[in-house]
Amino acid sequence: MKKYYLIFAMAILALTACSDEKKEAAPQQLFTPEIEDFDYIVDNFADLQILRYRVVGIENLTLQQQELLYYLSQAALCGRDIIYDQNGRYNLAIRTLLEAVYTMEGIDTTSADYKAMEVYLKRVWVSNGIHHHYSGVKFEPGFQQAWFEEQLDKLSFDALKTVLVEGQSKDELFAEILPVIFDPAVMPLHKNQTEGQDALLTSSSNYYGEGVTQAEAESFYKAMRNSEDSTPVSYGLNSRLVKRDGNLVEDVYKVGGLYDAAMSKIVYWLEKALAVCETEAQRAALAKMIDFYKTGDLKTFDEYAILWIKDTESLIDYVCGYTETYGDPLGIKAAWEAVINFKNLEATERTLKISNNAQWFEDNSPVDSQFKKEECKGVTAKVITAAMMGGDNYPTSALGINLPNADWIRAAYGSKSVTIDNVAEAYAQSVKNSGFNDEFVLGDTEKELLVKYKDITDNLHTDLHECLGHGSGKLAPGVSPEALGKYHAVIEEARADLFGLYYVADPKLVELGLLPDTNAYKAQFYAYIMNGLMTQTTRIKLGDNIEQTHMRNRQLIAKWVLEHSGEDKTVELVVRDGKHYVVVNDYAKLRTLFGDLLREIQRIKSTGDQKAARDLVENYSIKIDQDLHKEILERYEKLNMAPYKGFVNPVYTATFDDNGKFTGLSISYDENYVQQNLRYSREYSFLSKTVK
Repeated sequence: MKKYYLIFAMAILALTACSDEKKEAAPQQLFTPEIEDFDYIVDNFADLQILRYRVVGIENLTLQQQELLYYLSQAALCGRDIIYDQNGRYNLAIRTLLEAVYTMEGIDTTSADYKAMEVYLKRVWVSNGIHHHYSGVKFEPGFQQAWFEEQLDKLSFDALKTVLVEGQSKDELFAEILPVIFDPAVMPLHKNQTEGQDALLTSSSNYYGEGVTQAEAESFYKAMRNSEDSTPVSYGLNSRLVKRDGNLVEDVYKVGGLYDAAMSKIVYWLEKALAVCETEAQRAALAKMIDFYKTGDLKTFDEYAILWIKDTESLIDYVCGYTETYGDPLGIKAAWEAVINFKNLEATERTLKISNNAQWFEDNSPVDSQFKKEECKGVTAKVITAAMMGGDNYPTSALGINLPNADWIRAAYGSKSVTIDNVAEAYAQSVKNSGFNDEFVLGDTEKELLVKYKDITDNLHTDLHECLGHGSGKLAPGVSPEALGKYHAVIEEARADLFGLYYVADPKLVELGLLPDTNAYKAQFYAYIMNGLMTQTTRIKLGDNIEQTHMRNRQLIAKWVLEHSGEDKTVELVVRDGKHYVVVNDYAKLRTLFGDLLREIQRIKSTGDQKAARDLVENYSIKIDQDLHKEILERYEKLNMAPYKGFVNPVYTATFDDNGKFTGLSISYDENYVQQNLRYSREYSFLSKTVK
């Protein structure tokens, strides 16, 4: 996308008036390469392509803003080990052993085993652990166990000392670790939500201690909740639930608690950031977040969230903490993640038009009136430029974020919604001229729609999903936000997607100048149904079910629509020359079907109807037609495309004078994927490699 730097710079001056420090001009060593001069693709391996993202407009930031951005970026990187350990209790040890062998002096780097181990290590870096970041299935090592053991035996004590537990021998360590890597029956799934199976005992994520059952955890947190409390904290959000002396207790993530070494480093950088905040509102929110990290108190977390929502004037912003609960099989505990960013003022005009009309969208929603908000409060939306990503948001990134998650805070104070512009740009640039549309789109009319409108409607659907979809609707009195249990995440994502789909076709968007004409929405409808029914399965191994939340929600919507298309076949799958294609015969009726499903899913959430939620998820979102899946995989393979994308971060270098005063920031895009991850392991590894 084009960026209008003059407008951007002028607006920044108006937004940074609340500091006592002098606003010095930024040094000129910062610049943003143009799209045509930027090398987006860094690496390709397995089912992945690693990309760079441009940090557009950083050269227009003041020295104070650059300094703030630098400190926040350092905090983002200091949480790297936390997400590895949250994803699995052996991940840190396995990563350390793999890296030690990978960088071993004298090893034969041309052998088939070494090359296969390199791919495996790269996949571990992408997924922050040994399970696929989307499917949740454990990686199959392509290298021989005997070869790996032979290399491990060559490692020095210095290479192993951070992995060995006190009193543990090398042989004992290897006997514990090797089956986790090589035995497919050991920890096969990161998150298992199969109906009828214990979600904790059969999952390898590390949010709960060994031996804690689903029934025990659910009972533990149910006992904490008070149905009369209208402002409940997010019980269990920032802790691991473990058994100790026969009792269930929480090990809280905080300074002085679980993950102390990493948390202390994060706080160190956040306190440096606190000294250079742009506004008093920003300073108040950041100070409260630091307090939360030091105490682990969830009331303090809610106070921080409210202050963070109220900070709408600062240019620099951040997500830096325990946020999303997708990784927990029970949807209670949050992963550590970070996105350090600044506002793209020109592109934010798009989201402002949406958020300023939030009440109109709520009032005209097809859901039952009893589940609509009478007053939409604090709905803010913006387009951001990501400057640094960390934790669960690195190296794979979402395109949009809507926070906080607590329903009562949303109702009383609103929420912040963001669309990550430079990540979307990198995705779009990486797939140009791929031949994808020629392979999977049947008609010339649809191909023309996608070329002309898909990018703009993709961005708009993300805006609607994050800005209004997640923030829309309300719970019926007395209904707990946790009422849907493990089905909550899929239902919530489907609800937000449906809100976006329903409104991307509304003439209101043309009236607001967000779409050029009343045909543009058809590109989004077609692409969404094609993805949900067919092409998203390129990310799934043949024979596997869909495990990832967002993929489940997309298939749920697409399959439900297909089943309810009726005799006039609003949507259908047709076969031409032995290949399946999606055909949309009636776009207007498709919008009606989206509205019908949105109405039902809002009712499910608002009333806490877990049975109806279970029926939708189990019937529509999990199983894949194996014959169709095989066909799609074969067609996709011919395109030589990677179904998943990851990123490398830019490298920032800060300069200071002899008195320690910040004097400037430089940015480099030259670091490759391997270099970056090995450097991160050297510079940001603060936790014991066998945290349990």
